[in-house]
Amino acid sequence: MRDALFAAIVLILVLAIPMLHRSPAFEDFIIRLSAMALFATSLNLLVGNTGMVSFGHGMFYGFAAYAFGLTMQLTELPLPVAALFAVALTTIAALLVGAICVRLSTDYFAFITLAVQMLFFSVIVSWQSLTGGDQGLRGGIPRRHIFGFDLGSQLHLYQFCAIVAVLGLLALRHVSMSPLGNTLRMVRDNAERASFVGIVLWRARLLAFTIAGGFAGIGGVLAALFVSGAYPELADWPNSGQAIFAVMLGGINSFLGPVLGAMILLALNDLVQRFTEYHGLVLGVVILAFALGLRRGVLDFIHLVWSKRAR
Repeated sequence: MRDALFAAIVLILVLAIPMLHRSPAFEDFIIRLSAMALFATSLNLLVGNTGMVSFGHGMFYGFAAYAFGLTMQLTELPLPVAALFAVALTTIAALLVGAICVRLSTDYFAFITLAVQMLFFSVIVSWQSLTGGDQGLRGGIPRRHIFGFDLGSQLHLYQFCAIVAVLGLLALRHVSMSPLGNTLRMVRDNAERASFVGIVLWRARLLAFTIAGGFAGIGGVLAALFVSGAYPELADWPNSGQAIFAVMLGGINSFLGPVLGAMILLALNDLVQRFTEYHGLVLGVVILAFALGLRRGVLDFIHLVWSKRAR
């Protein structure tokens, strides 16, 4: 109830801001943040809760964007049905990929996820008749009405993405605090002891991988709605790196850490690109300063300092 109340307060505040002052730049930022927050937080279900570092999580983000875009272009399905279909396909893809990856050791798991993502990216670029190749889907995505929201309107898209993001994060929080979440943390902390008490390690890891892929798919659908299409960059390995940076910047051990990290990362990207074309170099220096200075994510650092003062 406390989490639901906090989520409701945040959502009310976010929805109220455009009523007080309209800012297209701010609305664009919140739409992008909604997609990125779900993407990064779903990755942290693997990294923070389960101890599985995936370098290829962006494949599900991009897979959902393409599945949603192609469904909207090739069929007359209503937008909610197309979105659910895309997320369901992404969840099935995560289940199939996870069935191959989760039985491997930690190091090999990280690299095999990266290899699968690179394979998927190559398919997108090569299959021009379906995906449009390196130019992305041609023709855009029709932004139809959904639950009273006209997604052709920036304000309505802003409101819709904010609601979906808050509800998605609340669902992920429920997963994290559920018995499943406790099981995953036990697997992370001591796999041998978890196996000794009867937990089937590969099954728990596969479940976490599948859930994480599904929620990354929701973020991918929001991203596709924002750009009104799907592009190879959404499924490329640097996009997975962005999610990892967001998790590391915000804090692995705090549920809202990836959300804060995504906010910092997007704000830095927007700020740096205004002043220099070498935004990647500047961003790398800033992230390095965070890593060496705090030695942990921002929320993890704040929690550590708060705990020391409380003691």
